[in-house]
Amino acid sequence: MTGLLMLLGLVALILINVPIGVALGVVAMVVMISTHGMDSLLSAAITMFSGATNFPLLAIPLFILAGAIMNSSSLSRRLIAFASAIFGCIKGGLAMVNIGTSLFFAEISGSAVADVAAMGSILIPAMKKKGYPKEFAAAVTSSSATLAVIIPPSIPMILYAVMADASVVQIFVAGIVPGVLGGVMMMGLAYWYATRYNYPVEEVFSWKKLKDTGKEAGWAFTLPLIILGGIFGGWVTATEGAALAVLAALFIGGVIYRELNLKHLYESMLDGGIQTAVVMLLVAASALLGHLLTELQMPQQIAAAMTSFTDNKYVVLAMLNVFFLICGLFLHSAAAIILVVPIVLPLVNAVGIDPVHFGLVVTLNLGIGQQTPPVASVLATSCSIARADMWKVTKVNLPFIGVLFFLLMMVTYVPAIPMFLVEYFYR
Repeated sequence: MTGLLMLLGLVALILINVPIGVALGVVAMVVMISTHGMDSLLSAAITMFSGATNFPLLAIPLFILAGAIMNSSSLSRRLIAFASAIFGCIKGGLAMVNIGTSLFFAEISGSAVADVAAMGSILIPAMKKKGYPKEFAAAVTSSSATLAVIIPPSIPMILYAVMADASVVQIFVAGIVPGVLGGVMMMGLAYWYATRYNYPVEEVFSWKKLKDTGKEAGWAFTLPLIILGGIFGGWVTATEGAALAVLAALFIGGVIYRELNLKHLYESMLDGGIQTAVVMLLVAASALLGHLLTELQMPQQIAAAMTSFTDNKYVVLAMLNVFFLICGLFLHSAAAIILVVPIVLPLVNAVGIDPVHFGLVVTLNLGIGQQTPPVASVLATSCSIARADMWKVTKVNLPFIGVLFFLLMMVTYVPAIPMFLVEYFYR
């Protein structure tokens, strides 16, 4: 009964536009007072502080800052020019440039919203100028940006690893194959669209241009090597890799490209601080709620109820997929991970689902949620840049969402796709 009242209270607060982090904290404190008295609040601040100071979480503001710095250094323009040299000669090549650039930028920012903001502001106007419908331009930009939460480093993956007490590095590795596979399938769909609607060829292929743009973007290619090479090689942790990414971004942007000044640095730090504050408020409030749920043993009760219904892990995965897809309609990915993962984790462990495998399932589900209204944070950003109606864009975006859903089914029921590299390198 207490759990149901907590859920209803949380939903009610969210519906009246109370920030989710604040709503979590309010619900937790009200239940603490009603069950343990006012004295229980004495430990609330310590619980929130401890939850928000988990060392792996430090990677989140660092990756956000690295992405913001590199975006200030015209990284987006250089990557787009290089991708155009590769894909521009193909029919509908500018759509493939969009997808290919998102694949690369995902390896730096770890944020789908940051990907849309950085790439969409350049590519959407360019696609509209070349005759692509603005709805298609917005749909391609939005759906391909979701690959940023699948390909490492990924902020939702870091949050999941902390909530599930799983290995950040192994979850990063598990995302490589699904991320690349998703990008290839989206390129295939974009080519089908281009053939059907006669979208233009961007340019004639030129080895000279490929060489020149590759040379200009060469230093940008070192960032994934520094970040992912160091992490996967075991030389640094994910948090230390994020710190190296910031140092590399400062060096490349300020010394090599000479396009990073104090104003750009200030704006990058301000933007990163705001994004980090939002996430960390959620983490702190969820730590308080999670501590309360553990005391009341609600996750264990839910797990027992579910396993009494079925202990088949594939049936459980199907039910959790539906649950997370519904959550994605109404919650941002960070909020959904922080709020829901600690509750369902005992069930996941009880039926023998690998936490790393489940991390990819959760990440993909919530990535789809970024594309499905009413919340659809990534889609909303893309529509804002394109100045297009969200529902018209959603209609065009449905086949791309279908690609993400097909990828989710593959990851869910063919565990070898995400887990092959993890098993090979770490187990």
